[in-house]
Amino acid sequence: MQAFRRSFPHSRGWTNYRRALIACRTSHALNRASFPASANVSRSYSSGSLAGLKEILNVSEEVKDALATNKPVIALESTIYTHGALGNDLDLEGIARRNGAVPAVVGILGGVPTVGLTPEEVTRMVEGAPKKASRRDLAYLVGSGMVGRKINGGTTIAGTMVLARLAGIRVFGTGGLGGVHRGGHVSFDISADLTELGRTRMAVVSSGSKGFLDIPRTLEYLETQGVLVSTFADGRRDGHVEFPAFWARESGIKSPFVVQDEEHAAAILLAQEKLNIETGFLFANPIPKEYAIPGSTMITVIEQAVRESIEKGVRGSENTPFILRRIRELTNGASVPANKALVQANVERAAKIAGAVSRLVSEGPSRSNTPVKQWSGLEKPSDVAAPIQNVKTASEVTSQADILVAGSVAVDLSCDYTGMNSVEDPIPQLHTSNPSHISQSIGGVGRNVALAAHRVNKHTAVRLCSMVGRDLAGSTVLASLKSCGMDTSCIQQLSHDEHPGSRTAQYVSVNDANKHLVLAMADMDIFTNQSFSPSWASTITSSKPKWLVVDANWKDHDIRAWMQAGKQNGAKIAFEPVSKAKSERLFCIDRGLESLGVFPQATVDLTTPNQYELAAMHAAAQSNEYFEDSRWWSVIDAFGMRGARDRFVKLTSAAMTDAGIPQQAVRLLPFIPTIITKLGSDGALLTTILRKDDPRLFDAAHEPFILSRCINDHADVGGVYMRMYPSVEQVTDVVSVNGIGDTFIGALVAGLAQGGKVHNLINVAQKAAVLTLRSPQSVSEKLGSLENELIVAASLP
Repeated sequence: MQAFRRSFPHSRGWTNYRRALIACRTSHALNRASFPASANVSRSYSSGSLAGLKEILNVSEEVKDALATNKPVIALESTIYTHGALGNDLDLEGIARRNGAVPAVVGILGGVPTVGLTPEEVTRMVEGAPKKASRRDLAYLVGSGMVGRKINGGTTIAGTMVLARLAGIRVFGTGGLGGVHRGGHVSFDISADLTELGRTRMAVVSSGSKGFLDIPRTLEYLETQGVLVSTFADGRRDGHVEFPAFWARESGIKSPFVVQDEEHAAAILLAQEKLNIETGFLFANPIPKEYAIPGSTMITVIEQAVRESIEKGVRGSENTPFILRRIRELTNGASVPANKALVQANVERAAKIAGAVSRLVSEGPSRSNTPVKQWSGLEKPSDVAAPIQNVKTASEVTSQADILVAGSVAVDLSCDYTGMNSVEDPIPQLHTSNPSHISQSIGGVGRNVALAAHRVNKHTAVRLCSMVGRDLAGSTVLASLKSCGMDTSCIQQLSHDEHPGSRTAQYVSVNDANKHLVLAMADMDIFTNQSFSPSWASTITSSKPKWLVVDANWKDHDIRAWMQAGKQNGAKIAFEPVSKAKSERLFCIDRGLESLGVFPQATVDLTTPNQYELAAMHAAAQSNEYFEDSRWWSVIDAFGMRGARDRFVKLTSAAMTDAGIPQQAVRLLPFIPTIITKLGSDGALLTTILRKDDPRLFDAAHEPFILSRCINDHADVGGVYMRMYPSVEQVTDVVSVNGIGDTFIGALVAGLAQGGKVHNLINVAQKAAVLTLRSPQSVSEKLGSLENELIVAASLP
């Protein structure tokens, strides 16, 4: 290990880095700007109160961005962490993200009301003796913070509703609602959750009220407060749906209203907004059947727990914790897994409601009796100049795709310098007009990758997920894709009126007289102005791809969202870096994002950067402290590197080693187990992790390429494989360099989708790139000539 660290002189101790990271993030969290300008704050809050709010309410950057771009967001209460007894393995934030929503944990951190707490901040809150924070407590905790008393507060349902509503969040997922306690008509022991629902417009998803409360009086009280209470039908007929009783699916009391599904709930929520009615909603979600405790059992247990609380004189804020503890004891712990399951189910349901709300806001309500559309796609155009009106819903996209490509499609302008002295001086002159040959074509990294995979093997089902504007360029793009025989069902066409800035993407390249890129300009705002939505997740689920290729034109949050959705559906993930600057998006500051997986659970399986993109990815990973992750160190330690420099030189070259190319690839392997670094005319460098059972570890033919073998007891790492593939041909008649990297990965993934091995496919991918080098198009029309060779290579062991 020491030899390996000497090969990478910038490595530092993980523990010290982690401490510094947490300290830095904490400082940033308490000082960052807070209020999302575009949040839909109720009219009941005056402009003066909003101005004051900006000074004290801290909304995370991720939540602000999601609210501003109509991405689904759900609130989560923090008392479930600070005062709950469910353990720390609920994974509520992960559940929200896997269902397409941004989770926003709400709480008071050091006297600062915060919406969008990071896991580190939640840990600090839990460890800081937090107070329970309902509506009445907020001003006290925040005001105390203003005078130097930094108190933490875990927000209850009521406290969470207040802060989440101020931030502009519409949906809140929780466990069980408070209610009227037994005897509450005498003691007036009524939860603040109920009055908060009567004054704050928020969709609260819970499994009803806790079963030991007076449920009939709770429902009467909510009716008096003007609160809509509705229970999800889940296939039951309206007249046979009972309000749930937390651990039990039925309470014996008919639900006041019934909601059919998440789209129905979303429509109700938006109708309430349009009517300017400020009361909230309770969407009751019965506990999953497999975790439910029979109602008869719970009645006996609850009666005993309540009787004991009365006998012992337990009242007020101590009453609920006492009863919950006794119920856990009397059910021999069965109430705990039930409680966990219902909270997780409620968060999942809340995320789906938030997704449906976002879709309705984007698309408008359905004007027929058909269900709300899941997403808008496009039929294939019949007239290149005509706006495309036909819309296909996601439910119609049901056929499986071998490869799904999520990326850009654009109109490409290629400007080749043709000056009089271009032989002696091939570089165009700055600050003046240059003579050139300008050609237009349809390109975009995602389109090129998809088209290359489509052309190199006509038996591979390829689908492109992308966006164009509702403009002439967009119609031209779609007509071009159709003419190539590509599936356009997952290309969304966006209206500028509904989605400002949604111009069809354009890319302009300026090349020297030798067709080498000098400068490029790209307008890809259509991809960074929109966010990953549940409609894309639905597309992945419907397509069930073997491989999902994600290009870096998306925002960093959306890159992660695409990848996580692909992994959840069993797809292998390939990352196309696009450019030096955009390649860094994979290793962005990941606060608030679902963590990037590490081998053997890596989120990304493959990437094909050039040496400049590799260096940029490495620099971003280092500066954002990915190399200080304990999981990363576990894999790196298992590589068993000794005499690393000598091996790097032997397997590559002294020049490449001095440039740091093999070192950078190895350091990124825990996050991306297979890296193919494109080196232009020098060929390609394959660097990959071998599992313990990989046959190459025991094959004499592959022995020269074994960089290292695992020398510890790591369960999965067998060694590191590094192999140079010389260029298959030195090309002198270059026509255009546009799209050669995209063609390389498209051809490679086409072979992988047929079950091929990476090391057998690289030379075929290089041949595909050569064909594009000789083509005026960004993807050569001759790639089909490699089909048989690709099939043979894919069949090799």
